Amino acid sequence: MNNRIATFHPFPLLALSCLLLLPFLAHSAETITAPSFRRDVMPVFFRAGCNTGSCHGSARGKDGFRLSLFGFDPPGDYFRLTQQMVGRRLNLAVPSQSLLLLKATGKVPHTGGELFKADTDYYKTLSDWIEAGAPDDAADVPVVANISIQPDKMLFENAAQKQAMKVVARYSDGTQRDVTHLARFLTNNKLCADVSKDGVVTSGKRGDTFVFAQFSRFTLGTEVIVLPTGDNYQWPQDVKPANYIDERVFSRLQKLHLLPSALCDDETFLRRVSLDLTGLPPGVDEYRKFMSDNSPDKRTALVDALLQRREFAEVWAAKWGEWLRLAGGAYTPEAADQKAAAVYYEWIVDQMQRNVPWDKFVSAQITASGSNLHDAPANLYTMLPQAVKLEPKDLAQNVAQVFTGIRIQCAQCHNHPFDQWTMNDYYGFVSFFTGIKRKQGAEPREWFIYHDAMAPVAKHLTDDHPVPPKVLDSVESLPEGKDPRKALAEWLTAPENPFFAKNLSNRVWAHFFGRGITEPVDDFRVTNPPSNVDLQNALAKQFAAYKFDVRRLVRDICTSRTYQLSATPNATNRDDTRQFSRSSLRRLRADVLLDTLAKATATEPNLPNFPAGTLAVQFYPRSNGSFDPGAGDFFLGTFGRSRRASVCDCETRNEPTLSQTLHLINGDTVSRMLRDSHLIQDLTKAGTAPPDIIKELYVRALSRDPSPEETASMLELLGKETRDPKLYSDIFWGLLNSTEFVFQH
Repeated sequence: MNNRIATFHPFPLLALSCLLLLPFLAHSAETITAPSFRRDVMPVFFRAGCNTGSCHGSARGKDGFRLSLFGFDPPGDYFRLTQQMVGRRLNLAVPSQSLLLLKATGKVPHTGGELFKADTDYYKTLSDWIEAGAPDDAADVPVVANISIQPDKMLFENAAQKQAMKVVARYSDGTQRDVTHLARFLTNNKLCADVSKDGVVTSGKRGDTFVFAQFSRFTLGTEVIVLPTGDNYQWPQDVKPANYIDERVFSRLQKLHLLPSALCDDETFLRRVSLDLTGLPPGVDEYRKFMSDNSPDKRTALVDALLQRREFAEVWAAKWGEWLRLAGGAYTPEAADQKAAAVYYEWIVDQMQRNVPWDKFVSAQITASGSNLHDAPANLYTMLPQAVKLEPKDLAQNVAQVFTGIRIQCAQCHNHPFDQWTMNDYYGFVSFFTGIKRKQGAEPREWFIYHDAMAPVAKHLTDDHPVPPKVLDSVESLPEGKDPRKALAEWLTAPENPFFAKNLSNRVWAHFFGRGITEPVDDFRVTNPPSNVDLQNALAKQFAAYKFDVRRLVRDICTSRTYQLSATPNATNRDDTRQFSRSSLRRLRADVLLDTLAKATATEPNLPNFPAGTLAVQFYPRSNGSFDPGAGDFFLGTFGRSRRASVCDCETRNEPTLSQTLHLINGDTVSRMLRDSHLIQDLTKAGTAPPDIIKELYVRALSRDPSPEETASMLELLGKETRDPKLYSDIFWGLLNSTEFVFQH
């Protein structure tokens, strides 16, 4: 064999390779500044929607390619683009043939379609980066510290007007950059104000909303107000604010050119405030006494009297029971024991009855240890979890949602896509609960709660690094050696905490108005702004100034003119559902409705496994997440009583349904109460005059006297049978099935 042929000489192949790569190498040698992967390339993916949850940013990616949601993981994204499938997504030799560019411009089949054209800056950024060899950033690059929007408010006096937004990013090195062309935009109400992909806002129908800009991990909103055209708006001189609540509400109404409805009459106020404060309608004697009182401050005096009743405490114990998932039953791994639930419930009622400030009430539970049967606050850690095994993530999510109104669970796997919370925030908050343990007592029903100081902190999902306890909205971790639960309680209930007072005062407000200033009440986030920022801030500030005395806050609300407005709309506020310019019709809560039926008919609710005389507002389910129709609480289940399967406020449903109407008409609840009641028989046997019997039934059912026309109609229905209890029962049945009875107004 010829040795010259048999011997391998690599030099000719190397020379040939160099010749083939010469054009590319020569091009790379030009003085081109390569775009930064983090600062320039990733924002293009964000703007084009590539890393959204509906595309490659989903947990499983899209069509075999995954990016981190909104770019929270730059190193991972760089790896998946350049190294996961080398040569498939990027073509360094012929950049224009890179699959990344071909798909983005629609040159090859792409589920997302064409994202941008080849003559845009987006294409040029990606192309230049690939031509430069698709480098990663050689060193740490400045990161986005925050963003701002110009203008920060928009006022339109007509429909179809336009105004452009400008988004400026501020980086960690102090530099600024106009990123309007890289931001994403959205609106909360397209009918009021729409926004284009380039940030141009177009006004629509009258009202108010927010439009938002998103860039990097930040989302920021700007308020948009659209006024009616030529409405000759003028505020009535006789409408004066009664307190700081009215000042904020009325100021907002004037900005929106809305007029408040008139004040409600005394009968409406009496029923409204009695149901809201005690969960029961006024009795006949209470009604007569209030209506005959001519003193100018009788409404305030009524509020003060109702605030001192035990029923007030029981109403708020029921509300807290829903938020804290208070339930019990035969012991199962998923349910707390009935005895523990009873201990917890009575403790909550006692706290409400003694008017313990809510910061102390919450702090006692956060820091609680001991037996669930003897140390009532410790039941926070037996009711909230999803199972016997305490899961720190569940505790962190539930505590954050109940006590701050923040849903941090979206930051478990990625930075929150529509709020400020990062994965570091999430796992830092979880670390407060990694030491919470429980062990079984001498009997299966008893659990002892304790804190294990040696328990490890939570580990970050992306790389398993430990994340020390850190409160929300803070960059500093908790100092070592400090009890994390005590530190959490101190931060949580501090008067200056931006979340605690706002969350709880907003929940109180929602109880009286049917919706929160921030709605839903347990979803505080940047993209869900309050309908009245000044009002929310004023309530929170006052609540903290009252040292979280809920009775004082409730008194302010119920004595305000805003609370006492009629539900009858005027020409300006007919479509208003957000600004509290009138009272809103709202169906009574399931428990309040059942108790109201019982009081009106002089009977008692029939609740399973609870003593006779137990009110529905005092009742809680026997096991988490179950209402057994066969056990006698079908009414509560039908009318949306919270199942207490989660801490979400949405567990309580107050919307009317067809099944509710059918149950009132054909079900056994109203018919049983009328059958068991001796009210009508006693009235007819006592010789009470028919008009007076009719008045009695109207006051019991509707908290008002019948009109002359209604009285005449009822007497005509009775005819000559003015002593027939069956006819009066039919009249009463009709009143108890009326919309006026079922709805608060």
